[in-house]
Amino acid sequence: MEEKIIRTLNWYYYGVMVVSLIVLSVMYYLFMHQMYTPIDPMSELGTILQTVAIAATLLGIVVGLYLIKWRKPETLEQYKDLAIGRILMVGGTMPMSLCFFYLLGGYRPLMWIAAMAAVAWYFTKPTLGKMEEEMKPKDPNEETY
Repeated sequence: MEEKIIRTLNWYYYGVMVVSLIVLSVMYYLFMHQMYTPIDPMSELGTILQTVAIAATLLGIVVGLYLIKWRKPETLEQYKDLAIGRILMVGGTMPMSLCFFYLLGGYRPLMWIAAMAAVAWYFTKPTLGKMEEEMKPKDPNEETY
């Protein structure tokens, strides 16, 4: 049962990367063939896009990585749902940041935001050891720091 859940979670995990690569490829093609006019990063719309990307990435990383500790799943089905949410919250901001990067004409700070999301996405990799550790009941006698 646990292996089946990890396999399912891996589909979501690697699906985020596939979606990111598709977005990256399509936006690169559109940008290189000048099929749209890039938005000025210092314009009002450019500033809004940057703010949305930064806020969504930071909020997604913090909430996504803390989600399972906060909700503490008791069944494997609850764990699966929370792990899917974690993968999508943390990794889901990566394609958005890549899209905004090209919409703003290759504005480099958004590539760094996408890189932050990619690093955090790496920490959502589903493994049996991680699942066992997160499903382990908390010991009331154990010290917390």
